[in-house]
Amino acid sequence: MSDIRALIFDCDGTIAHTMPLHWRAWNATTVRYGLVFPEERFYALGGVPARQILRQLCVEQGRPELDPLAIAKEKEGVYLGLLSEVTPVEPVLEIARQNRGKLPMGIATGGSRPGIPTVLRHLGILDWFGAVVTSEDVVNQKPAPDIFLEAARQLGVESRYCRAFEDTDLGMQSIVSAGMEAVDVRLMPDYPGRR
Repeated sequence: MSDIRALIFDCDGTIAHTMPLHWRAWNATTVRYGLVFPEERFYALGGVPARQILRQLCVEQGRPELDPLAIAKEKEGVYLGLLSEVTPVEPVLEIARQNRGKLPMGIATGGSRPGIPTVLRHLGILDWFGAVVTSEDVVNQKPAPDIFLEAARQLGVESRYCRAFEDTDLGMQSIVSAGMEAVDVRLMPDYPGRR
């Protein structure tokens, strides 16, 4: 840890065990609009903003009449209705707990507002993080490094001195592109899995 001066965490699937809840919300919403979105593809696109996924699905499935932004907001509303079921990813939360007050910490997520702050507040940890950067705060999404770089900037720490935690392949690419030390939480003992 001697060279590490800040910790940055993805939220969904990394700090918060939310991916199964997101899948339920996605499934309910895409079925309502007759869009095909298999569960395997949902997990492969972890970290990509809902509005971007919906744009892609509408184009691929020839549904130009659908409004991807409106459907993304609807999906988020379904997800927020499941908020009481959100639990922490304990092995990752324990790392944050041990470093609270010792190192600056931030969140860098493909999720959106108000969902991410709401999840962190639900877990009682929102005030642990000096930066909460969502997909709405940057132009280029994961696997681009922008979200992680913006979190480091807000924390006032050069990216090479940051350790970042992720649960998706796209997120891991983003961290590496940002020049940070990357930790794949899926490899941690006691990681609860994504389903």
